[in-house]
Amino acid sequence: MPTRTRHADELTAALQRIDGLLGTQPLEAERQARALLAARPGQPEATLLLGAALRRLGQPERALATLRPVTADPELAALAHFEMALAAAASLDAQQALDAMSAAVRLRPDLAQGWRDLGDQMVFSEQPAAFEAYGRYLRATGAAPALADAAEALYANRLSDAEHLLRPHLKAHPADALALSLLAEVGVRLGRHEDACPILARSLELAPNDQATRHRYALLLHRMNRTEEALQQIDALLAGEPGSGAFLSLKANILSRSGDYSPALEVYEEVLAALPELPGLWMSYGHALKTAGRQQDAIAAYRRSTALQPSFGEASWSLANLKTFRFADDEVAAMRAELLRTDLKPEDRYHLNFALGKALEDRGAYAESFANYRDGNALRRAENPYDPDETHSQVLRSETLFTPAFFAARQGLGCPAPDPIFVVGLPRSGSTLVEQILSSHSAIEGTMELPNIPTLALRLSGRRAANDRTLYPESVAPLNGFQLNGLGEEYLQQTRVHRRLGRPYFIDKMPNNFAHVGLIHLILPNARIIDARRHPLACCFSGFKQHFARGQNFTYDLTEIGRYYADYVRLMAHYDTVLPGRVHRVIYEEMVADPEREVHRLLEYCGLPFEEGCLRFYENDRAVRTASSEQV
Repeated sequence: MPTRTRHADELTAALQRIDGLLGTQPLEAERQARALLAARPGQPEATLLLGAALRRLGQPERALATLRPVTADPELAALAHFEMALAAAASLDAQQALDAMSAAVRLRPDLAQGWRDLGDQMVFSEQPAAFEAYGRYLRATGAAPALADAAEALYANRLSDAEHLLRPHLKAHPADALALSLLAEVGVRLGRHEDACPILARSLELAPNDQATRHRYALLLHRMNRTEEALQQIDALLAGEPGSGAFLSLKANILSRSGDYSPALEVYEEVLAALPELPGLWMSYGHALKTAGRQQDAIAAYRRSTALQPSFGEASWSLANLKTFRFADDEVAAMRAELLRTDLKPEDRYHLNFALGKALEDRGAYAESFANYRDGNALRRAENPYDPDETHSQVLRSETLFTPAFFAARQGLGCPAPDPIFVVGLPRSGSTLVEQILSSHSAIEGTMELPNIPTLALRLSGRRAANDRTLYPESVAPLNGFQLNGLGEEYLQQTRVHRRLGRPYFIDKMPNNFAHVGLIHLILPNARIIDARRHPLACCFSGFKQHFARGQNFTYDLTEIGRYYADYVRLMAHYDTVLPGRVHRVIYEEMVADPEREVHRLLEYCGLPFEEGCLRFYENDRAVRTASSEQV
């Protein structure tokens, strides 16, 4: 065999071997690609495979840098752009991903499936631009125009338009799995989780190998606190891709949320051993360590995350969110330097604003600290729609509906179980302190901020589209005794997964439940309701300084926070009038000033004997899952 031919055959065999390793052993694929490039510097196919391996190893920025030179190779340019699109999606740069995939399919029209692959990749990282990619896939493959239009409407968050396009299409094509998946997304964004769940399940029946839809289904089940079902879906995903960092990370996240910290930490450690350069994974590992009470290990994990990617604002905010942590001088300088960048992603910028605001506040640099809080909140407010008039309207309508006569006519209805203790109010009001005190009692188990009551209220609102008028709380009025009892039992059944200690009472610490006191009283008339209240200046400004991942959109503007606090106080005063003695109020400042007196009052309201451990709540080693965990 001529030497040149033999060398060509050896190169082809080496490239095929590396390509075969990408799916299951990306670390080995990277090693072999680097070895081949050491022998043949600049070899384009090996460079392309190295970039693909780096993307699969969770190093998208390095993958992009590796792949860029290959785009100049006329034979490999399309594939290089394709890989760059997936790497950009993994790095959460949606626009670069879309531009790169456009270049790929322009060079190779037969890569139209690449749009679908890009959409799936964006789904795994929960990027809304996934639906623009799906729209382009549908247009490229000649699908029904209404379907492509619906996907693009989803991308633009025109939920009503998307729904009106999808329903007629599905009436004519009920077995269209992708259309079902798109309709489910409408439901998820509208908070209609109970509607979206069976739609995703049906989509998977029709397309059982659709990993992106299964991932979304697992995530939805997780958000609905259907932990066992969510884990079943994750195991199905992992059966297809055993080493997937995205799927293993979600599994660890679900285990953490359900309180199984030991197995969760084991999963994180397994993934990090194989993929040690994933900054997002180090951050999630830090969250689990923090909640499990391993603060120093959590700090080390967060710092590892920022070392891998200094621009990763959420990791810096995670350090600040420990509350008791203090940034070093070089860390403050690094955050300032990142904020000077013009190419910083908005989510990184506002996380860094909040983190730097906390660091500067700790140093007494109040003017610069406030400027950072203000800038971060302005960015978040632009992303999150909130209508204070709608909140105020619901308060007024609750006052009109929930009268003494209304409650008297329904006395004795609902589920009589006394198990739940609801701690309501505003975030940053001292509710975590109340929860920790109560959970130190031998008869009470602490859980977390459970979403079940707000989800039920959303269901009762009757909203089928984003612009629908809410029917809540008026929709509560027609419910009969059988229905009220059933809703109470449903709540107890859904929350049972969080009760692991077999104690007779448990705490639901969702602060926003103050808006649903009337509903709670009707479906669970023997549940305890505790209003944790803090001085408005302290509570509102603390909320303004806190970056909430979701669910507290009123906190991004000081005027809106003030209006929300005033509506909260007004509504609680109404319940004090129409249901006297039903709600027990804990004033944070009074609890701090005289804890023994306040703890006695609290336990007396709960009908429980005093226990000394409630005054030594700081000795309780239960996991605390809120921003106040380290302070408590």
